[in-house]
Amino acid sequence: METRKISSLVKVFADEELQAPIHGRGSSLRGEMYSFQVAYRASLLIRPLHVFAESALQAPISVRSVELVPSNLACYHDADDHVLRRTPGLYPDLLMLLNPLKGITGYPNQWRSVWVTVELPPETKPGTYDIDIVFELKKGEEVGRETFVLEVIAATLPEQTLKHTEWFHTDCIATYYKTDIFSEEHWRRIGQFIETAVKHGMNMILTPLFTPPLDTAVGGSRPAVQLVDVEMSEGTYRFRFDRLQRWIDLCDRLGMTYFEFSHLFTQWGAKHAPKIMATVDGKEEQLFGWHTDSADPEYTRFISLFLTELVRFVEENGIQQRVYFHLSDEPKLEDMDTYRAAFELIQPYLRDYPIVDALSDLEFYKSGLIRNPIPASNDMQPFLDHGVEDLWTYYCCAQYKQVSNRFFNMPSSRNRVLGMQIYKLQLAGFLHWGYNFWYAQFSEYPIDPFTVTDAGGGFPSGDAYLVYPGEDGPIESIRLEVLTEALQDLRALQLLETKIGRERVVSLLEEGLGYEITLNTYPQETEWYICKREEINQQIQIHS
Repeated sequence: METRKISSLVKVFADEELQAPIHGRGSSLRGEMYSFQVAYRASLLIRPLHVFAESALQAPISVRSVELVPSNLACYHDADDHVLRRTPGLYPDLLMLLNPLKGITGYPNQWRSVWVTVELPPETKPGTYDIDIVFELKKGEEVGRETFVLEVIAATLPEQTLKHTEWFHTDCIATYYKTDIFSEEHWRRIGQFIETAVKHGMNMILTPLFTPPLDTAVGGSRPAVQLVDVEMSEGTYRFRFDRLQRWIDLCDRLGMTYFEFSHLFTQWGAKHAPKIMATVDGKEEQLFGWHTDSADPEYTRFISLFLTELVRFVEENGIQQRVYFHLSDEPKLEDMDTYRAAFELIQPYLRDYPIVDALSDLEFYKSGLIRNPIPASNDMQPFLDHGVEDLWTYYCCAQYKQVSNRFFNMPSSRNRVLGMQIYKLQLAGFLHWGYNFWYAQFSEYPIDPFTVTDAGGGFPSGDAYLVYPGEDGPIESIRLEVLTEALQDLRALQLLETKIGRERVVSLLEEGLGYEITLNTYPQETEWYICKREEINQQIQIHS
């Protein structure tokens, strides 16, 4: 059996020769997660293979199997050339914990890999450590061993300052696990997925005050996930925030920092009200939704009363500095009148709170309708040129030319570069719509994310979710781990800036490139990212 140490940025395909160079050593800061892979290829069928780590390093070391998942829509017809392949097929993505009884399988003449992650506590003793990854047969016969050398640097990764949200689809969890919404089992599952999000650098969570009006066909519906209870009797509204309180308490316990309240109007222009359920004279019914014009007088009355009560709740909980509001997702210029009307409705109640929306036309900002726009990464330049402060960005399925993204068919370096881009542009936040969207496009029907990775042919594989729903909780992906590495790069650059200044850090980052790093221009060579991070670490060590 052949084995080879390779970096975390390599995607190992079963149907092609492994070209990646040996990656046998690396360095890490304390408080960081460091990952590498060991690729293996058997000349005949071997099962089971047992794989484990041996090391004197006092830190958790996990070994997971990189599993292949299918993709029917790997990319759009006009994708750029910065991809690994364009064809449907099996792509490495799913990171499965090893079953101690079943082990893994060595398939004849197929390269596969295991993913090794070292979680370094802040108190880890600096030094150089060997990490052995051992392959054994069932009877204990060793058939492969690779030794990776990890240097732990005497510096600790600082806390993340970037605001980062990957939209958390509470209804998808209930749908996949077949639990009643907000049952005790649903709450348990919600906690599992929040915990994984926090561990991987997500410090803001989409909080469904009412069912989020996102990726829903016009006139369609998603399961009602509503943290605020509404009662209506004799024309009077009453609001109960018990479930919202439980959500906030759960997030506090798990380390979530910011709450991103769900949109108060529908996606694509604020033309309608979101789906809102209520108990009306003792019976549950839908009060508002697609049938409700956003300027409807009754919805205007409702939202005025609701926001007054919500702000009071926020103040009583002392979370004024931790909440963000949305009006409508991705409005276009032709939607400005309805967006303006929505803004004018909520402004008297939310004037002291940030409103953040994904929108890419600068006119919304110039017209004073939003102070915190979130333009798409391929539409950023006008906002940068205009000097918008505290700027965020986002990408989704539409950002697939030149800019960074994380589709299955893209090299992992195109995912990893995000942290360096955010540092260079001094961005304040990053948003993505798909932490766990396990429906077909427009939420038309549920899908099995282990077999349908493209939202039923709606989006290229890799866009709609970062985690898979395992029997015991979230199963992470290559894309999630590499995104985490990108965020760690950002924090390492910020640490180095405190030691040598921003100008010298930017110079180090772009040294030898011959061009500036932007959202459109960046190194495409995988090894550049491994080497550059090593340079950053060594500079941190020198100046510590």
